[in-house]
Amino acid sequence: NGGTHMSFEDVSVLRAIPTMLIYDAVDANQLAQAIPQLIEYNGPVYIRMPRKTRPDVFDEGYEFKLGKADVVKEGKDITILATGTMVHEALVAAEELAIDGIDAEVISVNTLKPLDEETILASVKKTDKVITCENHNIIGGLGSCVCEVLSDKYPTKVIRMGINDTFGTSGKATELMKYFNITAEDIIKNVKK
Repeated sequence: NGGTHMSFEDVSVLRAIPTMLIYDAVDANQLAQAIPQLIEYNGPVYIRMPRKTRPDVFDEGYEFKLGKADVVKEGKDITILATGTMVHEALVAAEELAIDGIDAEVISVNTLKPLDEETILASVKKTDKVITCENHNIIGGLGSCVCEVLSDKYPTKVIRMGINDTFGTSGKATELMKYFNITAEDIIKNVKK
């Protein structure tokens, strides 16, 4: 077993480059709005995109703001910070959690660098519980970004969901999400912990 075309290390490597902007596309509606803003950015830009079509999270009324995270569902019990393909999974999980009386706030962290610390801190100060969800190694990705901010500004325990320091493998996207334990069901299990 070795690496494949799947990149679970890209964010961690690129975060170390000064002035680099890292954007993780959530859906086609967001990407269409992001591209003109990314073109205008004065510096290097890295765009992460899913390899297959994902369900829409944002509708045509959505307004993308470069560098700004989106609160896609307000809540008071726990903050779920998700990026890219994981935003949809987080929303599905939040719907199921609501049935059990858990009011999850879901935030789409669209830009991993620079990170929207203000939106993240406001949510975490409200809930005091955090889970990060990413289609990336938990080392150096969204979970690491969030832990860095919280350790400096609002120390809070964080559960990091993502790829657990391993190489990718081949398969259908839905099968791989199950294999790597990054489905909505996995989010629900971690929230209930």
